[in-house]
Amino acid sequence: MTISYNWLAEYLPVHVEPEKLSKILTSLGLEVEGFTRYENIKGSLEGLVIGEVLTCEKHPNAEKLSVTTVDIGQGEPLQIVCGAPNVATGQKVVVAPVGSTLHPTNGDAMTMKVAKIRGIESFGMICAEDELGLGDDHEGIIVLPSSARIGKPVSEIFELYSDWIYEIGLTPNRMDAMSHLGVARDVCAWLSHHNKKECKPKTNLPSGFKADENSLAFSVSIQNQVGCQRYSGISIKGIQVKESPKWMQHRLRAIGLRPINNIVDITNYVLHETGQPLHAFDADQLKKKKIVVKNLPQDTPFITLDGKQRKLSKDDLMICDGEENPLCIAGVFGGAESGVTSATKNIFLESAWFNPVDIRRTSFFHNLRTDAATHFEKNIDISNTVNVLKRAAALIKEFAGGQIASDIIDVYPNPREKVQVNLKYHYLRKLSGKSYHPDTIKKILFSLGFEVAREGIDGFWTAAPFSKPDINIPADVVEEIMRVDGYDNIDIPQSITITPSLELNGFKHRYAEKIAGYLVGAGYSEIVTNSITNAAFYSDEELKKGVRMLNSLSADLNVLRPNMLETGLSIIAHNLNRKNSDLRLFEFGKTYLKEKDANYVEKDHLSLYVSGQALDTHWKQKSKPSDIFLLKGLAERVLNLLGVERTSFEPAGNAKMKQSMNIIHHKKIVGTVGSVDHPTLSRFDIRQPVFFLDLFWEDLLHIMKSTAARVTELPRQMPVHRDLAMIVEKSTPYGTIEKTIQKVGLEKLKEVQLFDIFESEKLGTNKKSLAVSFTFLDDEKTLTDKEIDGMMSKIIESLENNHHAQIRSN
Repeated sequence: MTISYNWLAEYLPVHVEPEKLSKILTSLGLEVEGFTRYENIKGSLEGLVIGEVLTCEKHPNAEKLSVTTVDIGQGEPLQIVCGAPNVATGQKVVVAPVGSTLHPTNGDAMTMKVAKIRGIESFGMICAEDELGLGDDHEGIIVLPSSARIGKPVSEIFELYSDWIYEIGLTPNRMDAMSHLGVARDVCAWLSHHNKKECKPKTNLPSGFKADENSLAFSVSIQNQVGCQRYSGISIKGIQVKESPKWMQHRLRAIGLRPINNIVDITNYVLHETGQPLHAFDADQLKKKKIVVKNLPQDTPFITLDGKQRKLSKDDLMICDGEENPLCIAGVFGGAESGVTSATKNIFLESAWFNPVDIRRTSFFHNLRTDAATHFEKNIDISNTVNVLKRAAALIKEFAGGQIASDIIDVYPNPREKVQVNLKYHYLRKLSGKSYHPDTIKKILFSLGFEVAREGIDGFWTAAPFSKPDINIPADVVEEIMRVDGYDNIDIPQSITITPSLELNGFKHRYAEKIAGYLVGAGYSEIVTNSITNAAFYSDEELKKGVRMLNSLSADLNVLRPNMLETGLSIIAHNLNRKNSDLRLFEFGKTYLKEKDANYVEKDHLSLYVSGQALDTHWKQKSKPSDIFLLKGLAERVLNLLGVERTSFEPAGNAKMKQSMNIIHHKKIVGTVGSVDHPTLSRFDIRQPVFFLDLFWEDLLHIMKSTAARVTELPRQMPVHRDLAMIVEKSTPYGTIEKTIQKVGLEKLKEVQLFDIFESEKLGTNKKSLAVSFTFLDDEKTLTDKEIDGMMSKIIESLENNHHAQIRSN
């Protein structure tokens, strides 16, 4: 939420400095996340003066330059080299003398210095429009009226506007503060309480409002009274669509809005003043002088103000005319055929209350995130539609001319009652930790618009204003009291009483921290990605089991991720676009799937992503690119740290990976590892290999819990190592060799390690040589050569029989 200090100060009865106001807002729970200076002309033209060109001659060394002398009323005229084609003797111009600073439309600020241009010294600059930040024109210098006075500051000629802008981080329930008047109400409540003097916000609502005539009367029919619970409107005839007043344009620009014309600007101004969205229709386009609020059939075509044709949903609430032609998507976006144009003479002005749930659904369905929709979806003050309508109509009459051509139409079929909440004094004391006097409580609530419905001995019933639809329970009222009083004013007790909690997931978190610590030590960086992602990343087959969002945050965040790969790839793409190409990342995250019986499955994962160089180049080593074996080895180390033993890697088919392998533990898949295929990488515009390891974290923890810890003595004997080189078929994976060796069943064989692979035509067609190291150990005695030779013979025999291996003797 963006708030203008100048605008807000208009509603405050006392002066409050901008810095103090910032602290008050934060104290009230309206956290100021940004506090910046706004200037309609950056730098406010400080240091720039009006000068007169006394002489203008061609530069002796440059055809397109001129050498001028300029009188700025400060002694000797300045010699200035100018490149503008329109500079001439006798002109009044804008001069930036040495020491002044320019803030151009494009580029960084420039401080003027003495410069030598093609051999001629220049003591400043004669300025063009873009050099002052006034626009984009650079065709020539600005020529001022002849009446401009030499030596006077340029700021006296141009209309300057400066302000302080607050960026407020609003929580979703604070719709009452989504306007300048709403914030002013809070500030006045704070001032009343802390200054011990009643302070009420000023309002600009017109008094004695009445119609000038009744020649343009409309009727209103609400067919969907759930979607639209109140609809107010008024007609204004004989208006002139033109620019809005400068003061209004300045305020709108200060909060980031672009002025369009007086009618649109007034509706925007009143929205940000009061929080009530308005919509202006061209009254001459409305058939039968009637407004109908209803839903239209599914896929009804409708052209919106941006010229796009949209297919309506049956849930979209529409504003229609007497012939039921759609005019506007209620509370979201206007239609092209009924909008206000430069030719509009008569308007119908709408002020209504629309159901927040319906507005949010429609806004996201059509991907139309407008200011009006943002306010409606957070709920608005249903009691204020008529007052705001009067304010807007008075402004239109003042700045667009015309006559109020109808009485106010106000259709409110089922008027609401205010929500009443029973607040007990002891409950307030218990929840806030502070004892408040009953009079103090009531004064705070009165200043916020609450009423006392009835009183009791130990508390009272309070009626919440319609501007605070989030007030439903006593805790909500306590919050209002505490934030006006100030959370800093709650005393910190000398002691507290707590009940120690039982950590149910300590096992899970403890091992996650252990593995995270190891990975960080190994040079990996932890990432945290959003579980809600874009359905466009996944195939139709994946989305059949996917969990879609009913109320998505945006069009790009509409499904819970079915796997971890894509969200990690988006992080890799983000880094690669910023020239960070050597990446080692890991994430603990969740995936979500929907089963056939409509049950949902949530699974924990530990995922690792590697891309770029695995080793950096320095004097002692060369760089080494990452590969699948880097992650395969890392997977083995992580599994060892978790105590998950006897795992194997088996080739597997994966739709998004090549060279993929499943990690198997007792015939169960506990993870996958592989190289991401080119089509998947292309989807994220990634042009370098990416390797992905996905460990099923829940399954690994379950294995750990079900595995008893074993403690053994350190061996008393030294292990014995033997090496063996063999020639096998080139297509034979090492994993099958290792399994064959394990099947021999040698108890004293403790470790098998591949340490070399050699390929050459000298070995034979489609042959390769594998060199394997064996480690033997007997815990009780020293192994003899005869025993070791016997075990090696069994291994060789098994390899020859199963793989036709040729044992190399040298």
